[in-house]
Amino acid sequence: MSIHLQRYADEHMRTVDIMTAAVLFAAFLFGSEIQVPDAHHSNAVGPTIALAAVSCVALLWQRTHPRTVTVVTTLGAAGAGALGHLLTPLILAPVMLALLRLAVGTDAMTTRIFFFAALALIVTTTFAIDPNDHPWPLKTLGPASWLLLPVATGTTVRMKAAYLEAVQARAEYAEHSREEEARHRVAEERMRIARELHDVVAHHLALANAQAGTAAHLARTHPDQVQKILTELAGTTSSALREMKATVGLLRQPDTPEAPLAPSPGLGQLAELTDAFGSTGLCVRVVTEGTPRSLSPGVDLTAYRIVQEALTNVAKHTSATAAHVRLAYREDQLTITVTDFGTSTGPAEPAPGHGFGLIGMRERARSVGGALQAGHRLEGGFEVTTRLPLYPTAL
Repeated sequence: MSIHLQRYADEHMRTVDIMTAAVLFAAFLFGSEIQVPDAHHSNAVGPTIALAAVSCVALLWQRTHPRTVTVVTTLGAAGAGALGHLLTPLILAPVMLALLRLAVGTDAMTTRIFFFAALALIVTTTFAIDPNDHPWPLKTLGPASWLLLPVATGTTVRMKAAYLEAVQARAEYAEHSREEEARHRVAEERMRIARELHDVVAHHLALANAQAGTAAHLARTHPDQVQKILTELAGTTSSALREMKATVGLLRQPDTPEAPLAPSPGLGQLAELTDAFGSTGLCVRVVTEGTPRSLSPGVDLTAYRIVQEALTNVAKHTSATAAHVRLAYREDQLTITVTDFGTSTGPAEPAPGHGFGLIGMRERARSVGGALQAGHRLEGGFEVTTRLPLYPTAL
């Protein structure tokens, strides 16, 4: 029932204001007939009706001009007190409604100022001009209590509305933050998959291209060795297809974005990697310094991919026949150095900071808290140095 009444009041505000003004007009006139025993009854019927009419008609603008309406209704109540009427809630009803609307629609400071000003004007006028000489509590405590009630109620309503608005704003902000975080994680996952695809495709295609070139050369000079190279080429393409299938398969798992790659290569497969490059004519030597330690999955995958990308660049951009991979284990750091001793052929070697491969390697190193440097060597060739943190592993 209350919901329907509230909906009606919201849809017919003007009608509700007119009905309210009419009811309070009748209440004002009825209240003017109430007097304490043995008090002189005022005969100022005309001025009383005028005051009631002005105060109640002013309430029609209470929603748009609450300050002005409060002033008009206060003057009406003060005038009723000057005519000798007892200031009951019936006479004070217009100013009470005006103060309620003011407390709901304005700030606390404005409400306090108008409340004290209205109370002072009404009490002062009643004390100065009171033909019936009502008892002082009825001229002070009574009006103060009745005027304080709408101020307290309106302030409570305003604070509750402000609280609900703040709660809604926090909820919207939290929802927006969750959406932003979800978009951020999706973007990070896409970048991770893009790096994996780049590393897989670039490495295996470069390796397959080198093996195919070697096979074409041997077909003219050593036909008996072609079969071996073609077998290795088939293995290279098969490995590429398996890794691409595992990587792209992540895109079909929306409910498990953190699922690891399968297989997830690491430095344990470094020997297989270097052997694959050996079939292209690039001899890769691996040297380990310090005591090898087990790596976290992220650091292990990063180390493997950086070595893979660096050796792929050697095979693609240089005429080197040998490369050197050094793994230096320290207490809290693994340093990986990939060095080639050749010179560029055809396309120039990528300068430090340029090329998607070097950018990808740097991003991989940074993603686990490491750093990467790359550049030409004074002695000739190119060198990539990566420093990756070693995190303690649980026993």
